[in-house]
Amino acid sequence: MPPKPGRRFGALTALSACILLADGGDVLAQDAGIARELPQVQVASEAPRHKKPPAPRRASRTIPAASRNPVTPAAIQTPESRSVASGAEGPPSMASEITVSGEEINARPFARPGEVLEAVPGLIVTQHSGEGKANQYFLRGYNLDHGTDFAIYVDDVPVNMRTHAHGQGYADLNWLIPETISAMDVRKGPYFADESDFASVGSARIGLIDRTEKGLAQVTAGSFGYRRMLGMDSAKVGDGSLLVAGEIGAYNGPWVDPDNVRKLNGLVRYSQGTVTDGLTITGMAYANKWNSTDQVPQRAITGGLLDRFGSEDPSDGGNTNRFALSGRVAQSDDLGSWKANAYVVKSQLDLFNNFTYFLSDPVLGDQFHQHDDRLMAGANISRTLNGSFAGLTMQTTIGLQSRYDSINLALSNTFQRGFLSSIRSDKVGEGSVGVYAENTVRWTDWLRTTVGLRGDYYAADVTSLFNVNNSDRADAALGSPKFRMVLGPFNQTEFFLGAGYGMHSNDARGATTTEDPSDPATRLTPSPLLVRTRGAEVGVRTKIVPGLDSSLSVFILDQDSEILFSGDAGDTSATRASRRYGFEWTNHYRPRSWIDIDADLAMTHARFRGTDSEQAEVYASLAGYPEAQIGNAPGNYIPNAPAMVASAGITLGEKTGWFGALRWRYLASSPLTEDNAFRSSATSIFNGRLGYRIDNGWRIQLDVLNLFNTQANQITYAYGSLLKTDTLYNLCTGGVAPTAVCQNGVMDYVLHPVEPLTFRLTVAGTF
Repeated sequence: MPPKPGRRFGALTALSACILLADGGDVLAQDAGIARELPQVQVASEAPRHKKPPAPRRASRTIPAASRNPVTPAAIQTPESRSVASGAEGPPSMASEITVSGEEINARPFARPGEVLEAVPGLIVTQHSGEGKANQYFLRGYNLDHGTDFAIYVDDVPVNMRTHAHGQGYADLNWLIPETISAMDVRKGPYFADESDFASVGSARIGLIDRTEKGLAQVTAGSFGYRRMLGMDSAKVGDGSLLVAGEIGAYNGPWVDPDNVRKLNGLVRYSQGTVTDGLTITGMAYANKWNSTDQVPQRAITGGLLDRFGSEDPSDGGNTNRFALSGRVAQSDDLGSWKANAYVVKSQLDLFNNFTYFLSDPVLGDQFHQHDDRLMAGANISRTLNGSFAGLTMQTTIGLQSRYDSINLALSNTFQRGFLSSIRSDKVGEGSVGVYAENTVRWTDWLRTTVGLRGDYYAADVTSLFNVNNSDRADAALGSPKFRMVLGPFNQTEFFLGAGYGMHSNDARGATTTEDPSDPATRLTPSPLLVRTRGAEVGVRTKIVPGLDSSLSVFILDQDSEILFSGDAGDTSATRASRRYGFEWTNHYRPRSWIDIDADLAMTHARFRGTDSEQAEVYASLAGYPEAQIGNAPGNYIPNAPAMVASAGITLGEKTGWFGALRWRYLASSPLTEDNAFRSSATSIFNGRLGYRIDNGWRIQLDVLNLFNTQANQITYAYGSLLKTDTLYNLCTGGVAPTAVCQNGVMDYVLHPVEPLTFRLTVAGTF
């Protein structure tokens, strides 16, 4: 088992947020009535955690169906922007709240399915490993790792995984077929009573289409062995529609050791009725197998030991599968409306990674295997009542949400994917129940408020198969008040205020672990099962300029502490409280029917709060070995918390003829260690698309990714590792260097490069 270093080496990321603010309304909220229905954290970088290294209509970027630019996949979707049972549309209640159509999402050139989330203003999606592993997400000064504190739902089924083998909140979207997206509703901050776990930074609810106007057959071929075939069609069955979609994909990538991705994906969906009175039943199946080139130390590249696209351990990779069945129903009546959904998901992941190379095992290396096998089930129901109080229009929503995960987890040391030794193995049963209520009152035609209250109860049973002292039951409950307020519209301008308390769950194993799995003599303090967050936000949205939808939000977010379950070590590590504050400026401009322009800028100040005396002790223990000591001084910087994220794009084209798109995304330099001794380089990437669409539904398009062949990094970390070529390696294997130094290794930049200039040609036809 890898020896434990002194403390985190620059991969911990905490959370943050402050207090109260409230509801919002659409800048063009012509509707003076209340919406028919009100819409419904843990951050760690991918550095080796065991090294402690460090719904309603929202403001929409879409154009009404009659004038919307039908970008890919051209004329295959119905004009409806929302699918059956997704809930009636209504005005937004925060300036940062938007809806993005599936057409707009698919108009963007992107490299992988998870990048559909870059339609969220201020959000950047990266990947540091193979194309079957969950992405890294950056939003509001957070490195959200694989999904912590950003809740993702597809068809009302949660994507984030609790108590996951690789990391809390693991959110894999590689099974999503982008062409099946109907719309994505985006909300940010802990101000909404129907949002719960992982939603303190925000949430994205992706709805799926119910049917197609025509069948679609699509083939894509591109650089580095990229191949993808997609088929989709729907038919009338009884009083509803049956949608069937499937894709197969392969990809090697530019890597010296090819990814050899092999993906198979399918969806079957039956829908009936309308948005307010209808039902859907959806089945999904997905399997993926891949190799991965994980992040490598910069010294190995500059020293000529590895190619920029090389791998220190070519046997890294994994395989995963996911099977899901879900149903949703919505109905309206004289009193209001109600909706309900239920789901069951069976998923499995086997992941092999080596982040520190020869730091723990100087002979066979530090590769480890994480296994997650779970059955997740849940059900939700809400009731909305329309009424009045003292002559004022009022709406009240009450809801009940439940979820249960039955999980088998294992962590072991491996060599070239072969078993060496077990670290820990657990069976976990984790359930939760949440109840909430929200009341919205329209006081005047220019003022409405929403007051909400949410209660959550979590309980978990952990059975540690190797150490009974780490088995136990944990439970916790939290109440979270919410408030939102909307003023306006005044001259097509509205003002928003939101504030509230939120929370996120921690890994259940961390709440019961009392002994270090790698060293039972080391006592550990269990972490709380739930952690409190607090946030506030003010914003303004205006459409005073014809064709331009512009919004500005200023936010603050605090978190009591960030307690990380280290999936690669099997124990927990705690960080201090943190605070983030900043602003987001979002713009969408449509001067002509064939021109669509957007530009977003987000800036955040992120810092830990308080002092870190323990890290000072670690720093002192490394004295005399600058290659290990640098980057380990105490500080208040939050590793991998970007200070600025920006994006801009233009989409051109009508229903037929030439069309194109050009997009730019920018991720600013970020601190990689708490003392700011290491900083990442900024990343600026352009992607482009050019195509031609015929009136019979055929389409040809060329996507060019990394248009200017920029040599940049998808992601960069800084932490300690050891290579056999390091001077310190010989000192440690020879017993010369102190234990603390050998447990830390050589501090260095560890990076995963952006893929070079890439071409992908797509030919699609409808039938």
